[in-house]
Amino acid sequence: MNQPQTVPIPVIQPLRVVNRVDSIDILRALTMILMIFVNDLWSLTNIPAWLEHVPGGVDGIGLADVVFPAFLFIVGMSLPLAVNARRQKGDSDKVLIGHVLMRSVALLVMGVFLVNGESIDETATGLPRLVWNVLACGCFIRLWSVYPKTADRWNVLIAKLVAVGLLVTLAMVYRGENNSRFATHWWGILGLIGWSYLGAALVTVFARNRPAVLVAAWIGFALLSMLASAHVLPEAISIIPSAISGGTLVGLTMGGVVISTLFQYYRERGDSKRMTLVFIGVSLVLIGFSVYTRTFWGLSKLAATPAWLFLCSAFTILAFTAIYWLVDVGGKAHWFTWIKPAGTDTLLCYLIPYFAYAFTTLLNLHLPDALLTGGVGLLKSALFALLCVWITGRLNTVGIRLKL
Repeated sequence: MNQPQTVPIPVIQPLRVVNRVDSIDILRALTMILMIFVNDLWSLTNIPAWLEHVPGGVDGIGLADVVFPAFLFIVGMSLPLAVNARRQKGDSDKVLIGHVLMRSVALLVMGVFLVNGESIDETATGLPRLVWNVLACGCFIRLWSVYPKTADRWNVLIAKLVAVGLLVTLAMVYRGENNSRFATHWWGILGLIGWSYLGAALVTVFARNRPAVLVAAWIGFALLSMLASAHVLPEAISIIPSAISGGTLVGLTMGGVVISTLFQYYRERGDSKRMTLVFIGVSLVLIGFSVYTRTFWGLSKLAATPAWLFLCSAFTILAFTAIYWLVDVGGKAHWFTWIKPAGTDTLLCYLIPYFAYAFTTLLNLHLPDALLTGGVGLLKSALFALLCVWITGRLNTVGIRLKL
């Protein structure tokens, strides 16, 4: 008797949640290393002017003026991946918006504290600036650390409440120049990232991966950048923080969102060559926009001109494309393993220099002038940036990791 034929039951594989891409992490790591490097240039003398920030009112940019916009662009590149991963895990739009708001507030709080530390009156406050920064950064780590699942929740809660209490105390005792009180003099680098993230993240959530909506939003912020530079925006828009209403910073982040969405489209189809041609074409168009708009408003980071938005976006796209071919296509991700912590725990890496500067000052450690001059000095700053990455990695291995 013939055995009945059996029909194989297809196995449905669960959707793979992808919220990390090697090339994006490596680009973020390299950008953070550059950020620490250029932030340390203040300690050097006799170095090339093109490495530093271009002064206000000057038409042009230096290396230091390219790093921050690149980081904003990379924030945007991570957004669609993160939002899609959370959606696949079951997060609703309400939950996603709550996460975006909480993360934005955290970045704003950190930015404002570090900005106030820059202009602190140490005598009136009763604390040296470096101690202020260390205490504030220590509180940030306590508040936004990734605690083990086995940690007692009451101990975690107490640790966070102590951190909040200390931050409130620091704000209350603070005195700045001319006896000024703790205030949002400006938002600082982290605060500007917070506002840019807020604007781009909300668009990303509501766009639901619709390229037309994302491109339209990017065009809208680019036009807003031009209108702001032309000083023709209505007075009523001043109630919106300038980091958003100015258009440029959110435009940088939205550019990253658009490129990341295109990247996912081409990656799913395995069409790296066409993606590369598209990215190069987009970069050339952006460079053209930069050259054209520069004739009206100049090229300036401090003025956040449209030309700066377009040019830095193009640079970052080209850098990402090169790293993608080296890492994802060429399989060379292992070349960058040693800088991985700067790409996966970027916030902690950014805070490390505040502890390092305080440590060397309190111990009265000073390098010889010969190590702070010219090419030798630049090597020192590069090694310092790499040391911060190494420290971040060591802290990660003992369970200290930040996540907003």
